[in-house]
Amino acid sequence: MATDSDGGIQLEYGLDEKPPLPKSILLGLQHVAVMIVPATAVAYVVGGEVGLGPDTAYIVQMVLLFSGLATMIQAYTVGPVGARLPIVMGSSFTFVGASISIGLDYGMAAVFGAILVTGFLVEGLIGWQFKRIKPFFPPLVTGLVVVIIGLYLIPVAMDYAAGGAGASDFGALYHTGLAALVLAIAVGLNMLTRGVTRLLSVLVAIAVGYAVAVAVTFATGLELVDFSPVGEAALVAFPEPTRFGFEFEPIAIATFAVLFLVSAMETVGDMSGVTAAEGRNPTNEEFRGGLFNDGLLSSVGAVFGAFPITSFSQNVGIVNFTGVMSRHVVGIGGLFLAVLGLSPTVGAAVTTIPSAVFGGAVLLMAGMVAASGFRLIVTHADLDRRNTVVVAVSLGLGLGIATTPEALAGLPDAAETFFGQPVIVTALSALALNTFVPGEQSPLFDAVADADGTTGSADAATAPTDD
Repeated sequence: MATDSDGGIQLEYGLDEKPPLPKSILLGLQHVAVMIVPATAVAYVVGGEVGLGPDTAYIVQMVLLFSGLATMIQAYTVGPVGARLPIVMGSSFTFVGASISIGLDYGMAAVFGAILVTGFLVEGLIGWQFKRIKPFFPPLVTGLVVVIIGLYLIPVAMDYAAGGAGASDFGALYHTGLAALVLAIAVGLNMLTRGVTRLLSVLVAIAVGYAVAVAVTFATGLELVDFSPVGEAALVAFPEPTRFGFEFEPIAIATFAVLFLVSAMETVGDMSGVTAAEGRNPTNEEFRGGLFNDGLLSSVGAVFGAFPITSFSQNVGIVNFTGVMSRHVVGIGGLFLAVLGLSPTVGAAVTTIPSAVFGGAVLLMAGMVAASGFRLIVTHADLDRRNTVVVAVSLGLGLGIATTPEALAGLPDAAETFFGQPVIVTALSALALNTFVPGEQSPLFDAVADADGTTGSADAATAPTDD
């Protein structure tokens, strides 16, 4: 059993530790259970809006397959690609709006052409040069990105808990009751039990919630669980390269380039959230490999019809909630995802789990993500007047955009799309304030101090160095 690091949490299993295989399998399934619906929801939403029909199921399959491959590479690495960290990968909602609008205006060939070009070009370049730009991303900045990711996920989790956005019975008591049951079981097992029941608290809660939903469906006639997709799905299906073709539209490429910048910020935040469990920030090599993985697998996936793959924040919450940081557990989860991507029948069976059941689990995970971000800030950055202002302004603007996006209606469409992303607004605000306001974590301030041999303040004179 791993001990807790300075500023970290008590870990049941450290980064390179291997739990017994049966326990590892269950822990890996827990990671899959928490992320599979939101990961595949991107394909369902885009496919429905663009009118892809049967092709939607194929894209779902490809999202699962490449999520699994990217997760395994993240855990074990292939050359310089991968971080050797327990990061679960999946398709991000960051790209939904652009995929729909570009898909409607130019066709899906333009969408996948833009992903192919910008995926590795943008995130690969950031990863390659990350050692140079790392001073601009101290724990104060990356911690704020982790916090806003978690807080931004909470409304999404509440939508799931109420039955799913757009559901005709949205907010019905049986939906919120299921979500509350899952949340209560997960928290109760985690806080009041020990051993395997605590480690698998989220998986047990989802399983109980699903069983209750099935029982209610048969007892009352409410369609909480719909098994029809299972019968309609093929048993096995294989990837088809260039199924949608490629077109290279400048507007589409520019749009996705910006969104991959956002994805890189999210990945930096998620990686920081995971290593915060050990009381540290990721190393240069971990950052570089993780960003390479994001970009490369997104570009390769586009050849087969998968939407961009990036780190999944709710699984960062699982690591911090359970204290299981083993990358081998996440690698097993990636293997399950890849198998699901080759078997539409199995994938369809998993997606019969009601949104409300996942809502209770994702709500807990979103809160844990935000909490890990706060812990990263408090552990590595003194909340003096300067840093408190950075936190206040960055979170205030990010949450303001998240809750009132119509406030940007007067901006040009491109600017509204860009600044309508809470993660972008929070990250850029924190980056700008931390860079240009003198303080221990300001790279410009440190550069001036190094140049003249002075720090300009007593606090900076005692600031620790970052190797």
